[in-house]
Amino acid sequence: MLHRFQHDILPLKDRLFRLALRITLNREDAQDIVQETLIKMWEQRQQWDAIENIEAYALTICRNLSLDHLKRLSNRHLPLDTPQVEPFDQTPSPLEQTIHREHFDRVGQIIDRLPEKQRTCIQLRDFEGRSYHDIADILGITEEQVKVNIFRARQTIRKDFEV
Repeated sequence: MLHRFQHDILPLKDRLFRLALRITLNREDAQDIVQETLIKMWEQRQQWDAIENIEAYALTICRNLSLDHLKRLSNRHLPLDTPQVEPFDQTPSPLEQTIHREHFDRVGQIIDRLPEKQRTCIQLRDFEGRSYHDIADILGITEEQVKVNIFRARQTIRKDFEV
């Protein structure tokens, strides 16, 4: 079991973190949620053979924990801190880097303002490269609903970016 955990589940940490961060918008909370997800996965190790897609299952747990975390925060009426998005662009020109960083930050801010389901669909599709089928499984919705959410999110991003 330990080997399978190290081979199949631990490599998902970065994807789990990105998903939790996209939902919670807070790095520390996202790290805590990833740890909690990994603990839950380990506790359910006896059922792994019955799970068809272990990665989708882990992402579903992470998403649910992230949403539960947001509900707890909203019940306390605490403000959500917006994390600083770190650019990954390494272009040689400082001007190009600055322009790219501004665009990246602006798109990130637009995505952060999207409704949760659209934000999660965009994260899983465009940043994680997940299939519509996997996203539908993770979110518990139909593939058509996934496509509609992604379409609407992209429209909003495009419209808000051009303003």
